[in-house]
Amino acid sequence: QVQLVESGGGLVQAGGSLRLSCAASGRIFSIDTMGWYRQVPGKQRELVAAITSGGSTNYADSVKGRFTISRDNAKNTVFLQMSSLKPEDSAVYYCNVDKIGYYILTWLNYEHDYWGQGTQVTVSS
Repeated sequence: QVQLVESGGGLVQAGGSLRLSCAASGRIFSIDTMGWYRQVPGKQRELVAAITSGGSTNYADSVKGRFTISRDNAKNTVFLQMSSLKPEDSAVYYCNVDKIGYYILTWLNYEHDYWGQGTQVTVSS
């Protein structure tokens, strides 16, 4: 019914930049807060940044001043511009939507805590 498709991950040297994208596809009616989380093996998934439908943003302290989250509501897409990358930023990055409304035939459905499949970001020192 709905998919979150992430792109833009890869390998980059320390100090470099990457831009992640996450596009929601399907018969979408509404999307509330969109966010990016990351996870390394053996650790809990952590919030990196989030943006509400109105454009308010929230960042983890570790990425403030280096990462910028934005969204294109018309395209149901969220972006994460990552600059001044550090090796400790290496992780699998996951796109998240806290609440999404979508149609199945004529029925309007809502789901909470919707996740993408993840994209690997590796920062070499």
